[in-house]
Amino acid sequence: MKIGLEIHVQLPTKSKLFCPCPTTDAPAPNTHVCPVCLGFPGARPMMNRKAIEYGILLAKMLGCTIRDTTWFARKIYFYPDNAKNFQITQYDRPLGEKGMYYLNGKKPIRITRIHIEEDPGKIKRVGDLSSLVDYNRSGVPLAEIVTEPDLSTPAEAREFLGQLIRDIRHTIDIPDDGERSIRCDCNISVGIERCEVKNVTGLKNVERALTYELVRQTKLLKAGGKVVRETRRFDEERGVTISVRKKEMEADYGYIDEPDLGIFNVKELTERLKIGESPQNMILRLSKEYGIDEKTAKQFVSTSVELAHLFEELAAATDTETARTWTSGAVSAGWKSFEARGGGDAAEVVSLIGKFKAGEITDTECNIRIRAFLTGTDVDEVRSGSADLDSIISEYLDVNPSVIEDYRKNERAANRVIGHVMKRTGGACSSAEIVDATKRLIEERL
Repeated sequence: MKIGLEIHVQLPTKSKLFCPCPTTDAPAPNTHVCPVCLGFPGARPMMNRKAIEYGILLAKMLGCTIRDTTWFARKIYFYPDNAKNFQITQYDRPLGEKGMYYLNGKKPIRITRIHIEEDPGKIKRVGDLSSLVDYNRSGVPLAEIVTEPDLSTPAEAREFLGQLIRDIRHTIDIPDDGERSIRCDCNISVGIERCEVKNVTGLKNVERALTYELVRQTKLLKAGGKVVRETRRFDEERGVTISVRKKEMEADYGYIDEPDLGIFNVKELTERLKIGESPQNMILRLSKEYGIDEKTAKQFVSTSVELAHLFEELAAATDTETARTWTSGAVSAGWKSFEARGGGDAAEVVSLIGKFKAGEITDTECNIRIRAFLTGTDVDEVRSGSADLDSIISEYLDVNPSVIEDYRKNERAANRVIGHVMKRTGGACSSAEIVDATKRLIEERL
């Protein structure tokens, strides 16, 4: 079995790829449109420089070769979501080619290409016989990332896509909202011929669509049938793929160079643009440099890259084990509240943990002050709530001492306590607070 993905990333520009229409959510259908994105006769496109910059940053992140010049082409196809009857995309000179991306830092996934193109409009089905078309999305800039068929299972494809999305969002700061989505075309072959499942959204749905196709194609081949090269769509409600049309070949699109845009020399721009450390590379570095397991490093980075940076500050100010323990516990528990309030300088956290390390305050007091700082709550209020929470947990542990021994063998034993406390508190405490307090009180008794 071979799986390859075509990932479409809506780039976070303020205006569309070839016109000044806004890319923000529109108040009504067909309101963020103009003669250019509707393809009126005589309307000429103008390149959005920011989209090229974003594309170059992604190409660098994917380890692609970026040539000095790039240009665009017209992809001819006739469909209601495409007002011009051609899509402006890149064909024979994409922005980046022949990249390499490593899944979990180990398995190489070859990147065929990354190119820039315009999004088509959006079709809404109305009943069985008619459709409505909204062109607000038409012309929104996309980066399309095409992989070689190097993925082996639907679960692996989901894991790869999740990792890639984290790295993409970090590289070009894409917001995680519905309209600026990341869509995926899934190509899968069990035998010789492959099928493509178009426009799948969500990691879970990618795995579901590929799993369904795996089973469908396998059964078809075992029954003596033949897999037909075709385009299919995924019905999320029923969890099945449905044939849409025969799969077009490249020659069917009649590509021609886009005459209104010309050639873009991107050498100087490519040399000037720099990318930072990707989340995945940060996970691998933290694990190697500080000797923490990859699961813990991934927890830090997935919560927030800034949290991972704070872990490094704490390790420098105290030691690795102290930094790991506090970052995994009280700091992680309050970090989302801290970010929701705008984030900022977390030097106070480093100072408090330094005082604990020096023996100036107890671990309980340090925990209370950290939570108060991160959540913006009065210290006395946190102290009162912590006392009640600690009392409930301690009471349960007194009655069920076997939890302590079970925890020595498997930390999941703490879930018994956590479930009990959540019921008792009835939502008065956050799950992060309960988990942190439970583990702290169990470990005090080990």
